[in-house]
Amino acid sequence: MKMPLMRDPNERPLDNIVDDGGFAAIFRRIACVGDSLSSGEFEQVDAEGKKSYHDMFEYSWGQFIARMIGAEVFNFSRGGMTAKEYIDSFAEQNGYWDEEKKCQAYILALGVNDLFGYRQEVGSIEDTDLENGTENPANFAQYYTSLIAKLRKIAPNAFFFLMTMPREEDDEFHKNAKIKHAELLHAIAERMPRTYVLDFHRYAPIYDATFKRDYYLYGHLNPCGYLLTAKMVASYIDYIVRQNPTKFDTIGFIPH
Repeated sequence: MKMPLMRDPNERPLDNIVDDGGFAAIFRRIACVGDSLSSGEFEQVDAEGKKSYHDMFEYSWGQFIARMIGAEVFNFSRGGMTAKEYIDSFAEQNGYWDEEKKCQAYILALGVNDLFGYRQEVGSIEDTDLENGTENPANFAQYYTSLIAKLRKIAPNAFFFLMTMPREEDDEFHKNAKIKHAELLHAIAERMPRTYVLDFHRYAPIYDATFKRDYYLYGHLNPCGYLLTAKMVASYIDYIVRQNPTKFDTIGFIPH
C-alpha cells in the first residue's frame, strides 16, 4: 500500500483529488455557510424562457462531502445569500447561532451576491474587528468578519475554511473584485487562529466556456458540477491537514 506523502513542498492544493474525502474525514460536524452555490441550486427555464431557481440541498457540495466522509454537514445557506443578510436576519431566523448546532469546522463561501448582486464594497482588513465583529458594518469585510466572530463565540476552537471565487472569463470589474476578495480572505486567515483559505481563485480550473458546458446548468452548477466542487473542497482540506498534521491533533476534543 502506498502511503500518502505528508509534506511534499512541490504539491499544490488540488494536485491530489481524493474520492473519499481524505483527511477531511477527521471533521465529524461541519457547517457550510453560503449562497446558491452552497445549496445545490438548479436553474430551470420553461418554454417561455422564464427562469426559476431551486435549492436542492441533497445535491449541494456539502452533502456530497457528508456522504463521502460519513460526517454530519449542515447547509447554513440559501440562494441569494449575502454576509449582510446572514448576520442581520437569516442565521437568527433559522437557529444557526444555536449552541446545539455548533460545529468543528465551518466552510464559508460568500461574496458573489454581496459584490456582484449588491455591488457592496469589499473593504479591507483594517476596517474590521476580528475578535468582536463590527457594531455597524458597512462593507463586505466588516459583515464577513462579524459573521466569523459570532461563530467563534459559539465554537471557539473550531476551524474555519474561507473559500475564494474561481476565475472565469470575466470583465475587469469582476476580475478586480475577485482579486480583492481573495486578498481579504488571506489577510483574515493570517490574523485569525485555526483559519485557512481554500483558494479556488488561484488553484481551481478556470471556469471557461468548456468548463461551463460540462459542469453548468444555465447560470448555476449541474449535478456533476456540485460533485466536482465537493471533491475539490474535500481535497483542498485533505491537503491542508496533510501539510499541517499537528495543527489538528486535538480535533477530537472540540465539542460538537
